[in-house]
Amino acid sequence: MNALLVRVGADRSAEGGRWNGVVDAGTGAFVYVPIPERRPVYAGYERRYMALAQPLQRFGQRLPRHLERRRMHLDPDFEQLTYGDERQRAKQLRSTVGAGDWIVFYASLLDVHGSSRLVYALIGLFAVEQIAYARDLPTAQRDCNAHTRRRLAPEADDIVVIGKPGASGRLRRCLSIGEWRNGAYRLRQDLIEAWGGLSVNDGWLQRSARLPRFLDPEHFRSWLAAQRPELIARNNE
Repeated sequence: MNALLVRVGADRSAEGGRWNGVVDAGTGAFVYVPIPERRPVYAGYERRYMALAQPLQRFGQRLPRHLERRRMHLDPDFEQLTYGDERQRAKQLRSTVGAGDWIVFYASLLDVHGSSRLVYALIGLFAVEQIAYARDLPTAQRDCNAHTRRRLAPEADDIVVIGKPGASGRLRRCLSIGEWRNGAYRLRQDLIEAWGGLSVNDGWLQRSARLPRFLDPEHFRSWLAAQRPELIARNNE
């Protein structure tokens, strides 16, 4: 078994939308907020941030004004159980994971209780069923992922990972995994050992062209099972 750790969701970078999804750190309830969509998409397939207004309202939050009229790059799409990527990360995904392997998603979230530190947490996972080039998927599946909604060039290398139903989805309650250590957000020291290690220096948790690998996926799977996660095929509740 192979497994990769993938950072997703809005963050404070320009590419990430200069915002974070929100979390109640006490309960693990959260709102999944994707990054902005920066590429042309087919007409009628846009996903807009205003769709998040109601989930955010339950937490007493609202979208920042600079996102209200923008489109979002809904990826992963937990309702469709798909995840897309391109370029170097697409190549790594194709060469590293296949049917039965795992892709584990995490995000940086803002605690609604006002903590100055972000909450780095697992928000979902896919047990891989299939990986395909987005350009090869039929028109009937155009709405399955953010990358199939894009107007891609014929030679585009975008891929779509399809998760296995029943073993994939969004976590109903996220699982906090991060801490501020040595000048950066990193995987908690106790989890580095419990997971059997990651292929990044000292558990560094940042976006990268190279996705972190779990060095001992079975160790991670045992740890995760002990957390009793509940997976749902929805982007938000």
